Amino acid sequence: MTQNIYIDPKINMNSPAEVTIIIHFKTKPAKTAVALAEASGIPLTLEQAEQDVKDSHERFRKDAEKYLGEKQVPYRIVHAYTAALNGVAMKLPANEIQTLLQSAEIEAIYANREIKLVPPVQPS
Repeated sequence: MTQNIYIDPKINMNSPAEVTIIIHFKTKPAKTAVALAEASGIPLTLEQAEQDVKDSHERFRKDAEKYLGEKQVPYRIVHAYTAALNGVAMKLPANEIQTLLQSAEIEAIYANREIKLVPPVQPS
């Protein structure tokens, strides 16, 4: 099951150090799901899509507790995302990410890193 999950190669999954990662869920954000369903001719209301997003977060929280909490692995969900992407930012030891991959909710895991835009050069 985990072979279909993208894992950012910048994450050293052998390290015991705590990392902050972004976990992208398989369930699409509500507005995206509605647009995709409409394009496919499948009826889906925004309310149902929003409920699907809430449900995916609840399933993930239960999975995190089952796979990490029961093993007493220290972890913390630091932010929930529901608009641009559906997922969470999470802190945990990098070498425990493999354990978390048992969750059926996960589509991809990215290193949480700051990206800076270089402002365009202003004409003089």
